[in-house]
Amino acid sequence: MMRQRAVMVEQFNSYSRDVLKKRNHDSAIELNQVSSEASFPDHLDPATVELSLVEPSPGRIILDLEALNCFEVVERQFENQGVIFNNAIALAPSNPAFPSKSGRIVIMGAPKSGAIEVSFLQPVQLVNSLVTSSRRTVICAYNEQGEQIAEVETLGPNLAGSPSLIPPNAELIVNVPNIHRLTFYAFDGHITLAGFYFAF
Repeated sequence: MMRQRAVMVEQFNSYSRDVLKKRNHDSAIELNQVSSEASFPDHLDPATVELSLVEPSPGRIILDLEALNCFEVVERQFENQGVIFNNAIALAPSNPAFPSKSGRIVIMGAPKSGAIEVSFLQPVQLVNSLVTSSRRTVICAYNEQGEQIAEVETLGPNLAGSPSLIPPNAELIVNVPNIHRLTFYAFDGHITLAGFYFAF
């Protein structure tokens, strides 16, 4: 079983911004190249650029959450892009503890608190999501046979305004071949996704 763990802390974000500033002085360097070419210290996992700055490319799907209506149940709205949600609702959060990243709409786990399931119509190899949760969040990836093939987690809650070292909208990345399904689980807490993209 392959296991991956990633936690976004302030040091991580600061380092990522420094890399972007250094590498992006030449207009010929694209933002998505910065993330793949950057060299990172051994104690840090590679970071991708902020989700709001990632541009669509062949094989990469960025979901437009702003196309959703507030309180809309999210299931098959993105089926034509290859993904189906379960136990998800679109919200424009009034609670400042759950800020959106680049728009007003987030996806929240509901009606069952603290859980969101995502199924892909064809296998993907990378999923990137921006997660805010009132409890520790675990993302598990499964293959076509339903076997767990990867796991990514935060080590605790990351609400805005809380003393947590993990910022809201923590960037969690699952990067492993043959992902057919993902589950987000926050142990009956509240969880939101402020951004979501995947790549084949």
